[in-house]
Amino acid sequence: MKIEIESLPQNWEIVAIEQIANTSSGGTPKRTEESYFKGNIPWVKSGELRDGKITSIAESITEEGLKNSSAKIFPKGTLCIAMYGATVGKVGILSCDAATNQAVCAIFLPHSIETKYLFYSLKNLKTKLIAISKGGAQPNISQSVVQNTEILLAPTKEQKRIVDKIEALQAKSNKAKKALETAKPLLDKLRQSILAAAFRGDLTADWRKKNPDVEPASILLERIREERRKRWEETELAKMKAKGKKPKNDKWKAKYKEPEPVDATGLPELPEGWCWANIDELSSLVQYGSSTKTNEDTSSIPVLRMGNIVNGKLSYDNLRYLPEDNKDFPNLLLADGDLLFNRTNSPELVGKSAIFEDIEKPCSFASYLIRVRIILMKSSMAAGYINSPFGRKWIDSVVNQQVGQANVNGTKLKALSIPIPPLEEQKVLENKINESLSHSESTLQKIESTITMIEKQNQSMLAKAFRGELVPQDPTDEPASVLLDRIKAEREAMKPKKKTTRKRKTPAA
Repeated sequence: MKIEIESLPQNWEIVAIEQIANTSSGGTPKRTEESYFKGNIPWVKSGELRDGKITSIAESITEEGLKNSSAKIFPKGTLCIAMYGATVGKVGILSCDAATNQAVCAIFLPHSIETKYLFYSLKNLKTKLIAISKGGAQPNISQSVVQNTEILLAPTKEQKRIVDKIEALQAKSNKAKKALETAKPLLDKLRQSILAAAFRGDLTADWRKKNPDVEPASILLERIREERRKRWEETELAKMKAKGKKPKNDKWKAKYKEPEPVDATGLPELPEGWCWANIDELSSLVQYGSSTKTNEDTSSIPVLRMGNIVNGKLSYDNLRYLPEDNKDFPNLLLADGDLLFNRTNSPELVGKSAIFEDIEKPCSFASYLIRVRIILMKSSMAAGYINSPFGRKWIDSVVNQQVGQANVNGTKLKALSIPIPPLEEQKVLENKINESLSHSESTLQKIESTITMIEKQNQSMLAKAFRGELVPQDPTDEPASVLLDRIKAEREAMKPKKKTTRKRKTPAA
């Protein structure tokens, strides 16, 4: 990767990494051999490179695993760069002697070059390295790309001044960022307390006193059950019509399965006029999303995924798409008011839910989400309860755990019992929840915006550093060209000398 700069700082040089450093990659012992793992040799994977010191290393290998693979032990302080996957271009410095997998490139520098200087140089070039990595089945750069990557090399003394200045400025920004990050969990606790108060009936307690004669939720539930059956019958008739059939009598209606009512034994007492109902009773449709592979064609139909559910709302960033003629459409197109439930994720995120609101164009959802179509009431009541502490407690009680992923299937979701306020109270409660949450969400957005600004400033600082603008140049510093000549001479001296073979003299006849 070539570097472009309008004006080279005094005494600096443009060099490829291979001119100043040697590189190597690691390897993965055979996974089926249990004796190769859980040893005493830390084994770093590319996902553990996070632009800092590599301190969190999940796995280790044995001496036997090391010998029977291309893995190698690299010394503490080695600079590493991720070559494959989601962390491609990220760098890290080993905090201990460790081996790595083949997706990590280790870079070995002479003592005359600051390891952290190259570390920050590569951080500054990360966006360009990511751009190079795109195009394959997964993002990747080769060891050759790393070797041919050009950097701006400052004199040795200036390297130290640059690193010291970067770290001094970053220490200040990291302190501010840490303070902001600390506030985020407090806002989440506030959000949870608001939702808990809502579904205990606290937020609408005064409203109930002023409105004692509203229709109770039990009557609403009866209407919902009637509507549920009606919709089922309409769907069945549509299926028969599509097959060219007509029902001869009403016997087909006997196939309808009434949802089991909630057994409220052991459930908390509800406010006057409220009742318990399960998701099965309240919905006409509980459905998994599309498992078809998506693409980046923005002219197609957007597909919401689990990452699009953020703090109880849908985000339309980082969308993927499916063509309009996909086999899943129109069956898996979303309707206004559909509830989306994240059925598979990390344990702390599984179950997060949000309501889809009409965006005036078709939209679908992926297979890790479940769509629930609530009947004749506010679907926000179900989503809010699932996202509340009561919903989290229920998820913890029913979740299945598999290899770091948690799962709650559609059958379990249907059985979830939620408290239902009267319909008039639901409207009031929805407004009160939105009003109460809007303040914390506004604060959270400001925090996120400030964190993003800090990160941009850090990146801007790196760009400034490697344009030679962060610290003053000292004309008395040994030029980088002299440093390069010395490194070249040292590397030449270290090359093994070729053995010369003497020709035997042919004896005289």
